[in-house]
Amino acid sequence: MMIRNAERKDVQEIHQLIVELAIYEKEPEAVTNRVEDLEKHLFDEEVCSAIVAEKEGQIIGFALYYISYSTWKGKCLYLEDFYVQPEHRKTGAGTELFEEVIRRAKQMNAARMDWQVLEWNELAINFYKKFDAELNPEWLNGRFHFSA
Repeated sequence: MMIRNAERKDVQEIHQLIVELAIYEKEPEAVTNRVEDLEKHLFDEEVCSAIVAEKEGQIIGFALYYISYSTWKGKCLYLEDFYVQPEHRKTGAGTELFEEVIRRAKQMNAARMDWQVLEWNELAINFYKKFDAELNPEWLNGRFHFSA
C-alpha cells in the first residue's frame, strides 16, 4: 500500500469515495459536488488538497484537507473528510493516511488540526482515541447552505 498526493487522474475515484462516505453517514443525497468541481478545486484553484491510499493500483481511501485560521492560534489545518473503504479497514491504511495528514499539519507549522466526527460513529471515535485526540462535546456546529 502507498500513501501519495492525489493527482488529476484520481478525481473520479476520490469522488466515488466521497459518495461512499455520504452513504455510510446516511446522507447520500447530500453530495452535490461534481467531479469537475472537485478537480477544479483541488488542482486549478487549489482550495483544498488531498492524499490517497492506493493498493494494487486502486484507491482505497483518501483524506481531503485545507488551511484554516484561528484568531486565537493562527494557521491551522482542517481535515474535511477522511475515509477508507470498509473492506480495507484494520489494514493500517487509515492510520497511515491520518498520520500523513498530521505530518503535513506539523510540516506547515499549523497550530492545530481540526476535524469533525459524528457522535454515533463509534468506529471513528475509537480510531481517533488511539491518537489521544481531543473530542470536544461542548461546541455546536453552525452552518448556512447556499445554492450554487
